[in-house]
Order: sequence, then structure tokens, then C-alpha cells
Amino acid sequence: MEHTYQYSWIIPFITLPIPMVIGGGLLLFPTATKKFHRMLSFLSVFLLSIVILFAINLLLQQINRHSIYQSVWSWTINNDFSLEFGFLIDPLTSIMLILITTVGMMVLIYSDNYMSHDKGYLRFFAYMSFFNSSMVGLVSSSNLIQIYFFWELVGMCSYLLIGFWFTRPVVGNACQKAFITNRVGDFGFLLGILGLYWITGSLEFRDLFEIVKNLIHNNKVDLLFVTLCSLLLFSGAVAKSAQFPLHIWLPDAMEGPTPISALIHAATMVAAGVFLVARLLPLFRVIPYIMNFIALIGLVTVLLGATLALAQKDIKKGLAYSTMSQLGYMILALGMGSARSSLFHLITHAYSKALLFLGSGSIIHSMEAVVGYSPHKSQNMGLMGGLTKHVPITKISFLLGTLSLSGIPPFACFWSKDEILSDSWLYSPIFAIIACYTAGLTAFYMFRIYLLTFEGHLNIHFQDYSGKKSSSFYSISLWGKGGSRLIKKTNSFLTFLKINTNKRASFFLKKTYRADLNVRKSSSTFHISYLNNIFFPYPQEANNTMLVPMLVLASFTLFIGFIGSPFNQEEEGLDILSKLIIPSLYFLDQNSKESTDCYQFLTNATFSVSIAFFGIFIASFLYKPVYSSLQNLDFLNLTVKKGFQKILRDKIIYLIYDWSYNRGYIDALYAKSLTSGLRRLAEFTHFFDKQVIDRIINGLGFSSFFLGEGIKYLGGGRISSYLLFYLFSIFIFLIFIF
Repeated sequence: MEHTYQYSWIIPFITLPIPMVIGGGLLLFPTATKKFHRMLSFLSVFLLSIVILFAINLLLQQINRHSIYQSVWSWTINNDFSLEFGFLIDPLTSIMLILITTVGMMVLIYSDNYMSHDKGYLRFFAYMSFFNSSMVGLVSSSNLIQIYFFWELVGMCSYLLIGFWFTRPVVGNACQKAFITNRVGDFGFLLGILGLYWITGSLEFRDLFEIVKNLIHNNKVDLLFVTLCSLLLFSGAVAKSAQFPLHIWLPDAMEGPTPISALIHAATMVAAGVFLVARLLPLFRVIPYIMNFIALIGLVTVLLGATLALAQKDIKKGLAYSTMSQLGYMILALGMGSARSSLFHLITHAYSKALLFLGSGSIIHSMEAVVGYSPHKSQNMGLMGGLTKHVPITKISFLLGTLSLSGIPPFACFWSKDEILSDSWLYSPIFAIIACYTAGLTAFYMFRIYLLTFEGHLNIHFQDYSGKKSSSFYSISLWGKGGSRLIKKTNSFLTFLKINTNKRASFFLKKTYRADLNVRKSSSTFHISYLNNIFFPYPQEANNTMLVPMLVLASFTLFIGFIGSPFNQEEEGLDILSKLIIPSLYFLDQNSKESTDCYQFLTNATFSVSIAFFGIFIASFLYKPVYSSLQNLDFLNLTVKKGFQKILRDKIIYLIYDWSYNRGYIDALYAKSLTSGLRRLAEFTHFFDKQVIDRIINGLGFSSFFLGEGIKYLGGGRISSYLLFYLFSIFIFLIFIF
């Protein structure tokens, strides 16, 4: 065991040769390097598999012996200052290593086909390998300054990967937005590190925690300053894990390739903020009110992310807001002191959400055959529907991820989310009610995504239900056997846009149509449809290179939750997850987790599952093609049906849709208050500099020039002139005096 630990320092450097070889090859021998692109991609997968073997070995040793190993060496020594680098192997590191490497492996294999036709294929794998190295270095860091070093490298890789297709202006704006937003949190993170070093004189975790605890206990430090430093440290996690109010970059980051969304913005990089809070939890626990503040930020993010996901049309942005909400659950659990449930949800959510993102990538990949390469079309759920027959494996995998994230047993996220909900009732009933309500919203918006994507028939019509505009909530299949009838514009809740077959095909028409539900029930047997000499092939299932990683992640989604299941307890009353993480010396409590009572577990599980099923029922009622029309509410036996519909449409639906579709107006608020405000300040500063400061300086220069020109005529060399000037000056002085 000692022998393995001694060579753990090499883990971050195993995948580092790939970006070096690719970068040097593309710079010096571009043609030859591109010819070996498949070999280089295989090499990147092979090297990452070696890292997985290291990670599995370390995890098994942690489970069996509960040992913590740390090795440091001095990099810079100057008087009393010593900057040390090293590596730390403990339960938290082992969990993160397994998570990063396994998800990273699946994404690399998936990307081989997904990016095969892209000109930046090699550049993509270089960025990915460099990101994996940086992320492994981050989670194995032994002190704060080393974490910050890798923290910035991970942010740089995220910037490069979000802006991978940098020729598109929207992509450039997205990567800049992510970069600047994260710089806000990272600057606070750096200030917090410097402040704590000024207080304690150490950056090592163990020493830092003990010194701060003793200083606070003995009242030898300003508590307000320590609290401020802790909040600054937490700001780094807020930005990296897309917590309110620095969450605005995450949905825009979906402009990058879908495998990046699966790896960086669902499973690994965004989890770095959760990792940081878990690592610094002993520090936060000894400072009053910090834990409450962390829990509050997590709760706000949980609810905000769920509400913003309700009406998204872009499938990736819907999943992005879902990621934001689930990360909020993890931060909420850490703020409540439930580190075990937070890390448990981190594991289950990573595999489930990576599966969903890869599934969305398969859907987008297949839709590009129908609508062409256009993110605004191939990612728009309004143009999907009826994909079940065409992509059945993707549909099953996506459904498994949807059930898991919705909290349906026995899938992975059920076990972890149920544990967080149970802990929230012990912490605060108000927090618990909001968390449970959000669990219902999660089931609703996840099944909304699923139903819009796979149920009914394939739609190629642009739809935008914005309430006040003539728009579409459900469109009709281009290849359906039924038809649609033209009606006058009404206030119907359901309208859709139809392609005019007598004119040029257009996705935007002024006339309003009502969907014929019989068309949604009909089946189509055509493989290719022609419309004015434009053919639309049906979507096709992805090949095995993309399907195998999805099936592997689906198996994780099915079984990974059992590691923390209360039915998986051994003689000590602990499950495998508790045996691994509870003996940690300085990021969890020393007390063992008590054995779970089966009756209490079943009671809590029944309540949480009932909430999830209620959300699924509402989604099915609104979005399943058979029940999608609010004109068919007769089975509700409402005597005031029309009044109910009007209130539902005008007062509730429009309000919710506007809030969600406009991102809670937070981006607009930032644009008005920050972006526009800074521009006005810059314009005012520029005006003041040019018109005031420059004029004053130029005026002084011109004044000195004219004064010098005037004085030079007084120096003519004549004594009579000097006497005249002398007498005139005395005369003026006397007048001034008297």
C-alpha cells in the first residue's frame, strides 16, 4: 500500500503527454499529425485507463484500511515563507478520482465518433486530455494554493472547450461570459486564500483547520475578518458550481460540443465547487453563520434552477438548468452538515446527468440529418417528437436517466436525493418544504423534456409558446397521416405553426393553426419525405461507438445508488459509502452514521416518490400528445371550465413561462445594472479624461508658452527698461497693499 501511495504523484501527469504531442505535432508537422489522429485518440483513452486503474486501487485501499496519505515538498523557500506542493490521498480524493476518470473515459470514447467529422478533432482531444490532467491534479492537491493553481487550469480548459467552435459569434460570447463570471468568483477565492494565510501562516489543510479553530476558541482573531475570508473562499465554489448569483454562465456554456457538456458542465468541473466546500467544511463549521449561508445559497439555487428549466426549448439548456438545481442540492446538504448525502448525490448525479447529456448528443446528432447542422434547430425540442421508433436505444437510456433524476426507485438519484430530503426535515421544515417542492418540479421538467423529445410524431416546425404572441406549444408531424384545419386566431392555449406547402417552405408563418390530435396518434411508415424538392430523412440511431458509453453509464445509473442504500448495511450498521468516507480525519464528522430504521426509510421514500409521481403526472397531462390539449378538460368535471382555463392560461402559464424563458430576468438585470452601468461609467470617464483633464493640462501648457513668450521680451539688455519694469512693479504692489 505504501508503495502505491508513493507513486500517486504521477497520476496527474499520465495523460499530460497527449496535449503536448498533439500541440507540438500540429505546430511542427500538421499533415503527418492529422494522419495519425485515430492513433492519438486511442492513446488518450489508453492513458486515461491507466489512471482509472490507479484510482480503483487507491479506492480499494481506502475502503479496506481507511488510511490517509500526504506527501509534500518545498518549491519556494524565502525566510519564513515556504510554498509547498504535494498530493493528498484520502476518501474524498478517491471518490473524485473514480468519478473523473470513469466519466472522462466514457466521454472520450463517445467523442471519437461524435467529433469524427470535425476539423478540430485532434484539438478537441488535446483539450480534453489537458482538462483531465488538471482536474485530477485539483482533487489530489494538498493545500489551497495548489488547488488554486489547478483551479485556474480547469477554468482555462473550460474556456477553450466552450469556445471550441469559436468562429460562431454566439460561441465566442458564451466562452467570454463563462470566463468573466468565473473570474469574479476566482478573484474572491484568491483573496480568501491570502487572508487566511495572513491569519494562520499556513496553506496546508490540516494546519489551517486547527489554527483557525484554536484562534476562534481563544478569541485571538477578528471573527468578522475570518468570516469575510471564508465567504471569499466560498465565492470560488459559487462561480465554479453555478450557484446563485453567479450561475448565469452555465446555460450559455452549452454552445460547446455536447461531450463537453457531459464531462465538464455536468459531472466533473462544476462538481469542483462541491469538492472545495467539502474539503473546507471543517473550516466553515467553526465559523458562525457560514453554514447557514451556504445552505441558503444552495436552497435558492435548487429552486431557481428548477423554475428556469420549466420552459426551455433547447434540450441542452434544459439539462443545464437541471444541473444547476442538482448542484444546489449538494451545496444545501453541505450547508446542513450532511456531507455524506452531498457526496452521495454528487456520485449518482454525475453518472445520471452524463448519461442524459450523451443521450441529448445522440439526439442532436440524429436530428442534424433532418434539419441540417443548426444548433437552433437540432437542439430545439419543438422540432423533435416521435423519436422512439428511430432511436430506441437512445430513448431507453434517456428514460433511465430521466427516471433517476426524477427520484424514482431503484435508480441512482433516488437514494441520494431521498437522503437529502430526509436530512432537510431535521434541519428546517421551511427548507424541507422547498426542497420537496423542487423535487416535484424536477420530475415535471425532466419528463417534459422526455415527452417533447420522444413521444408523438417527429416535428420539424419551429414552435415558441410565449403566451402573448401567436405561437405554438405543440406542432404537428410533417409525415403524419392526419391533417390540420385552419382556424381564426383565438386565445387557445395550444396553437402551432404549419409549413405552407403551396409556397416556399417556411418555419415562420403569421396564420394560426389548431393541432389535430388524431395526427398525433397516427403512425408513419415513410423513411424519407419530400417537400418542394427538399427531402427530410428520418433520424437514425447512433453507431456503437456512441451507444456503448451510454449503455455503460446507464448501468451505473441503475446500480451505483446501492452503494449507499440502507439495505446494504453490514454488521456495524454502515453501508459501503459510509465505511469509505466516515473515517476521514478532517472533512467529515468522526461519529458513525446511525443505522437507518426501515420504517422511517419507507415512510420518507413513499413521500418523496409520491411527489415525483405527481410531477410526472402533471407533465404527462400537459405534454403527452393524447392529453396535451387544455381544451379537453371534461374529465375534471369543472363547472367553471372556461374561467379555470383563462386563469390557468393568463395568470399562471404566461407568468411561469415568461419567468423561465427569460431566465428569471437575472441576465437582463445584470445587463442593465452591470454591463450597461460599466459602459456608462467608462464613457463618462472617457469624456471626463478628454474634456476636463486633457483640457486642463493642455491649458497649462499653452499658458506657460504664452507667458514665456511675453517674458522673453523683457530681457532686452537695456538698464532703462529694467528700471521701468522695476518701478512699475513697485507701483502695482503699493496699489495692491493700500
